[in-house]
Amino acid sequence: MKSVEIPESAIVALDSIAPDILGLRVLFVNVFAVSTGSGWTLVDTALYGSAGRIQRWARQHFDDTQPDAIILTHAHFDHVGALDSLLGEWNVPVYAHRDELPYATGERAYPPPDPSVGGGMMARMSSLYPRHPIDVSGYVRELPADGRVPSLPGWRWIHTPGHTAGHISLFRETDRTLIVGDAFCTTRQESFFAVATQRPELHGPPSYFTTDWDAARRSVETLAALQPAIIVPAHGQPMLGAAATEALAELAARFDEVARPPHGKYVEHPVRG
Repeated sequence: MKSVEIPESAIVALDSIAPDILGLRVLFVNVFAVSTGSGWTLVDTALYGSAGRIQRWARQHFDDTQPDAIILTHAHFDHVGALDSLLGEWNVPVYAHRDELPYATGERAYPPPDPSVGGGMMARMSSLYPRHPIDVSGYVRELPADGRVPSLPGWRWIHTPGHTAGHISLFRETDRTLIVGDAFCTTRQESFFAVATQRPELHGPPSYFTTDWDAARRSVETLAALQPAIIVPAHGQPMLGAAATEALAELAARFDEVARPPHGKYVEHPVRG
């Protein structure tokens, strides 16, 4: 697959995204803390075994104050791995899209990955990645249907399916900040080398777990139409400025050329819902 190149000047460090957004990279995935002045919210929880690292990072910035809530962009293993352990320490609500709830309440496992797409080691290893559902049914709640994010005034969630059926992204209109989840990436997530070096490139969602490419394209088009000025991805470096906005518009316009794999199980036979 091709990519949309990003100038280095558009890339910002995880700890300087915005005054009220902090990021932490855990191996190959990012988590984010969004501050509201009176509290803070955690977006995603990274990999199994990273709860202690996330808690130490949170204490550095918020002392012993637990988050007001945890928002899940989706429930893949690299976004919910530490969730169970964190909830053992933090008694807080967890919010997800209604179509993602079966994967967070132990009801349903994700479709198997497709290692044939992507052409990199991360893709080839994907059959080894966990895909069983977690069960946090005592904590997880459905996001409000009107788009509000209960713990984050001024933000709204946007349904961005394709990578998963209930995938969401978060958007703040005041400064056009977009928390992407896995709707697209700013690194080639299929490649171990690209993940290790964090070379700035704009790519579609991680291909080995994406099950509906038409929906994925529509989701990128929806996000590009917002013209975000600050892009905060789960995989890769944050981006800002006109270069980021233009790169996302180009990805949306050329999605089938640069993001959709030429072949693959879910390219020919998408799974919806």
